[in-house]
Amino acid sequence: MKPAEIQSLINRALQNAGASVIQADATARALLAAEMQGLASHGVSRVPMYAGHLRAGRVIGKAVPQVIAQKASAVLVDAGDGFAFPACELAIGLAIEKAKATGIAMAAVTNSHHFGVAAYHLEVVAKAGLVGMAMGNSPAAMPAAGGKRAIFGTNPLAAAFPREAGAPVMIDMSLSEVARGKLMMAAKKGEAIPLGWALDKNGQPTSDPVAGLAGSMLAFGSGGGGVKGAMLALMVELMVTSLTGARFGMEADSFFEEQGNQPKIGQAFIVIDPAALGGTAVYHERVEAVLTAMLSDEGVRVPGDRRHGLASRAMAQGIDLPPATLDPLLKLAA
Repeated sequence: MKPAEIQSLINRALQNAGASVIQADATARALLAAEMQGLASHGVSRVPMYAGHLRAGRVIGKAVPQVIAQKASAVLVDAGDGFAFPACELAIGLAIEKAKATGIAMAAVTNSHHFGVAAYHLEVVAKAGLVGMAMGNSPAAMPAAGGKRAIFGTNPLAAAFPREAGAPVMIDMSLSEVARGKLMMAAKKGEAIPLGWALDKNGQPTSDPVAGLAGSMLAFGSGGGGVKGAMLALMVELMVTSLTGARFGMEADSFFEEQGNQPKIGQAFIVIDPAALGGTAVYHERVEAVLTAMLSDEGVRVPGDRRHGLASRAMAQGIDLPPATLDPLLKLAA
């Protein structure tokens, strides 16, 4: 199936569920991008969940994101309980303008929803020749270091570094051992998950993705207690809540349930102009130097290259959606 056809189906499905053209279009583009990059857990499989949230009032389909505070190098956007993607696009666009004017800018979003693949929001930043960072919180899924109660979400963290020639370096990671979406996909397929990914509701290791979704995720580096992953999750949580007024992950109901509250979570983006510091020439020389050193070892690849390659192939050859993903999409879009 051609990517444009899939995007149109997603768009129609979301509009049928109550989303405005603006909300549906921005969300459809983001979900399609994830699917094209091989990130199925954040792609088309999310459409039924998003449509359910619209029907249940967890997402306001007609929301219009608005700037509610700004200074020379900072801006705060209120998503208005709509989908995250239109609000993040507004925030990123303003951050790029401000970073080009001042050298650095931070843009944040409050009263938001699931923002999908964190690095997706930075692609436009890298195209503008700027360095970007993205982070966001999500409904509680991980305990604090040493704890058992889920406090933090999987709180993704991403960065993008443009290159003079070639695709940008794109670093994107969930702060849990794996993204929670992988459990969702395993549950849909009836597959087991490796031990070390999640705990059940009693705090016991589990290979059952359904039990893991009802329990908690393990922070990355769990072989060492998961302390580093939990501390980074705390850092992201504070960056996107204390500076914006957004809800903590523990105050937002699970994304995997249709019923629940409006999550009102937050996202934050930092955009930097290399020309404002060491200079563009120095920046590109340093980036290429470290990549050259990395690639001298067989088996090493530049972060993001696989995603870029899959996206190019999907554009040329189309996307083969499995029936479990395509059938619900067709039904929602009818």
